Amino acid sequence: MADKPRILINGKDMFWSLVPLLALIALVAIASGNCSVGLNQDPADSKVPAFDVVTALDADARQMPFPIRRPPTPEGWKPNSGSSDAIEGHRVSTVGWLSASKAYVQLSQTDASEDLLVPYLGGSGTDYGDVGATGTREAGGRQWVTYETAEGKKFWITDFGNVRVGVLSRGPDADIETIAASVATQQPLDA
Repeated sequence: MADKPRILINGKDMFWSLVPLLALIALVAIASGNCSVGLNQDPADSKVPAFDVVTALDADARQMPFPIRRPPTPEGWKPNSGSSDAIEGHRVSTVGWLSASKAYVQLSQTDASEDLLVPYLGGSGTDYGDVGATGTREAGGRQWVTYETAEGKKFWITDFGNVRVGVLSRGPDADIETIAASVATQQPLDA
């Protein structure tokens, strides 16, 4: 059988030429294990790599010029991130978890003032005009000032004198309260 003349080749021929190629790409992606469609939505079963909060906060306790507290990871939560940053010359230690309610919860500790910590937690470029104080809450025997951004990000801040602690989430207040109460009752780690 002779090939079709070039003038008779159309979009349907192109489509049927691509089908085997797309099937091969899908097979390779699935077989490699690096592809997920995210139907499960369970942080415990997700491909999000675990993060070692204990080691990270121990290292920060040795390096930061202020005391660091380490709350235990709540049951059903998955530690997933950590970083060290700076706010106008002040250091910030940050770790994060995926909560049992599938929300991200972040704990930041710094020797920066609350005036510097609020825009830092509110997001880059945020000033007090974008963040509103919404009141106070008590957790772990401490008073926390509560804030919320226009985008719905909530965070609580408390002052330990030589360190400010902020807990941030877009999830339920119960997730913020879990970490806030836990960190407030912890003694600083040995430097």
